[in-house]
Formats: sequence, structure tokens, C-alpha cells
Amino acid sequence: MTTSDATDQTDRTPYEEFGGHDAFVKLTRRFYEGVAADPLLRPMYPEEDLGPAEDRLRMFFEQYWGGPSTYGEQRGHPRLRMRHAPFPVTIEARDRWLHHMRVAMDELALSPELDEQMWTYLERAAHFMVNTETPAGSDGFPLAH
Repeated sequence: MTTSDATDQTDRTPYEEFGGHDAFVKLTRRFYEGVAADPLLRPMYPEEDLGPAEDRLRMFFEQYWGGPSTYGEQRGHPRLRMRHAPFPVTIEARDRWLHHMRVAMDELALSPELDEQMWTYLERAAHFMVNTETPAGSDGFPLAH
């Protein structure tokens, strides 16, 4: 390996290491296939078509991991807790979200190091989004007591 080859490897962003745009398209598409069939998570997405949510998550991930800054240009600061506040993110919802993301990540077949890097972030972010212990009803909102 030449010095320039070593430099090229160290200058790569995680976005590039994960596989760039195509990898994030694959990740979010597979993730939302799981969400679409999930009776707990699906009601948390008010849009009939999950395509816009898929695009937003993909753009967020791409920007977070060092790719294009399209998310910020279109949507501003992510403010993840604020954007998720209207929805009851319970421990069960978090675990279901992580399950669908794990299935999607497994299809990427990342190296163990890259998988651990992304999974650590996703777990941390998912735990941070939990905002209630009250289970959700079929409409995705907390059950009345």
C-alpha cells in the first residue's frame, strides 16, 4: 500500500465506508418495509405513503455520517426529540424500531467494525427517543386511563 492509498482510506467518511447513497437507500427501504407491516409503529407515521418518511430518514443518515447535507438544507436542524415528541415512543416501540433496523442492517452485510459503529449509534439514538411508559393504542397514541 502506498502512502497515498493509506491517506485515501483515512480520508473516507463513514458515509463512504458504509457504501454511500445506495447503501442508505437499501437500509431505509428495508427498514420501512418492516415499519409498514408493524401494527405498533405504522400508526406513528401519519402519511399514507411512507416514501417521504423513508426519504427523510435516508437524508438524515447520509448527513449524519458525512454525506450530502440535503437533510439540513431542506429541513433544518434535526431536533430529533422535538420531532418525535408528538408520538408515544415507548420501550416496546423502541425495541420494534430497533428490530426493523437490525433486519435492514443485516442486509447491508457491513464489516463487523462498521456494523458496530452504526449499531451503537442507532441503539443510543433509539434509547434517547423513548418519551413515555404509557402503551399506545391502535391509533398510535397513548391509551386513556
